[in-house]
Amino acid sequence: MSSKQEINTPLAPQPVGTYSQAIKAGNIVYLSGQVATDVKANKLVLEPFEAQADQVFKNLKTVCEASGATLNQIVKLTIFITDFKNFPTVNQTMEKYFSRPYPARSTIGVASLPLGVDIEVEAILHL
Repeated sequence: MSSKQEINTPLAPQPVGTYSQAIKAGNIVYLSGQVATDVKANKLVLEPFEAQADQVFKNLKTVCEASGATLNQIVKLTIFITDFKNFPTVNQTMEKYFSRPYPARSTIGVASLPLGVDIEVEAILHL
């Protein structure tokens, strides 16, 4: 039986509820959903959507690095967005952060997200 290990870094947004930034179990790391909180500026990035998406992937990158990994070790992304008109921007933003082969991905349209953001992304990575 493998144990789970909490991953936490002060360089990424701290959990606002009963969850961890990430959990490592064996050679898999499960990253909790990230929203567009800029830790350095201590503020939420809401406009424009491009900046919001960019901040989300920066936060994912930071948690990946705290796990001893890179974004390119992500095998699965789940993206939640409040408006599919922003879908092309999500793809453009991902091209800045990932190289082929891209992670498997699901994109789910939702009515709302925490803190009034327009995008949240969670991930699974393989070490």
